[in-house]
This record gives sequence, structure tokens and C-alpha cells, in this order.
Amino acid sequence: MTSRSAVCVLVVEDEFFSRLHAVDLVNVAGYTAIEASNADEAIAILEARKDIRIVLTEINMPGSMDGLKLAHAIRKRWPPIELILTSGHFHFSDDDMPDRGRFFPKPYRDQEIVSALQHFAA
Repeated sequence: MTSRSAVCVLVVEDEFFSRLHAVDLVNVAGYTAIEASNADEAIAILEARKDIRIVLTEINMPGSMDGLKLAHAIRKRWPPIELILTSGHFHFSDDDMPDRGRFFPKPYRDQEIVSALQHFAA
């Protein structure tokens, strides 16, 4: 069985304080957080690292793709990676999500995210 700290979670969030909070949440839950401020950075990290197990991404982001397009791209290129999506601007049903993707509207409760991390890391 792998230790929690061996589970790497890529946090993709353009808002600095929201990213800081999510990274802290991941670390306090016992996992290793890696940060990206947009989808392009996230793709570069995913191409360079083979240890990312979960991606936690905001949907509403500037750049070449938003978090939903990023999630669909991850599902195609890196199918084993689990996906957690958040947004304070949009609400999505499970039908809009890629396979195994979970959506949490902001402001999310920290425990919801931690529970999803624990579920996906198990």
C-alpha cells in the first residue's frame, strides 16, 4: 500500500489565494501538492511527471483552455488520472464531466474535497 504522501495531486487554479488554500488542503490531508496556475502549465507538468494521480482544477480559467477542456484532455491522454473540478461561476451535472470526474461548486466545503481525494487515492 502506498503512503498518502506518495500520492501527487496537481492543483490547477489561476486565483493565487484559492490555489494557496487548495494546495494547503491537499498537503494537510497528507498528499503531495504540485501547483499550476493555468491549463498550459498543467499540461507541461503532466508531460514531465509520471507520478500525478489526481488533478484538482478550477473550471473558469483564462488561457488556451478552461478547466473542463483540460479535464477532457487529461481523460484522453492520461486516462488513469482522477479528476476533481470546482467552479464558483458554473454548475455542471455529472453528464458534463469526463468519466470518473467529480464536480464541487464553490465555495466547496474542505471536507468534500478531502473525501474525494481519499476516495480517488484509495
